[in-house]
Amino acid sequence: MSEGEQENGENPAAGPARTVVEVWTDGGCRPNPGPGGWGVLLRCKGVERELSGGEEATTNNRMELTAAAEALEALTRPCIVSLHTDSEYVRNGITRWHTGWVRRNWRNASGDPVANMDLWRRLLDATKRHDVSWHWVKGHSGVPENERVDQLATDARKAVEASLSR
Repeated sequence: MSEGEQENGENPAAGPARTVVEVWTDGGCRPNPGPGGWGVLLRCKGVERELSGGEEATTNNRMELTAAAEALEALTRPCIVSLHTDSEYVRNGITRWHTGWVRRNWRNASGDPVANMDLWRRLLDATKRHDVSWHWVKGHSGVPENERVDQLATDARKAVEASLSR
């Protein structure tokens, strides 16, 4: 135990120790654009929680962003989050591109409004409470957690499709 750390894991100078949460997210639709779904797996201290949802008319990118935002918003207190996504769009947007967008008043490098600005703002707001590290994982490469959230997203999309055909 380091100096100044109490047995309960709290550092009096830094406040309570933050919970570490592993997160996997995925989203998609078929066709693109079309009905879509998103899935989330949260893992904390060996306990898992799954979340999912869908929309009637959306895009793959919107579902990927929604999954990440829903995951972070589901955490009830500030956490240390390791978020895994198979979307380079999400990972690059949140780690590289958003600073330029904000600086240019939500315009991209071409001067056009940023696509999915509403969800990017939602995601940035959701990250404020947490210490998030972003990890890209290759989709459909056998990573069990990524395969699971892909299935959650697919099941959510299929549920949306079924509700449309009634």
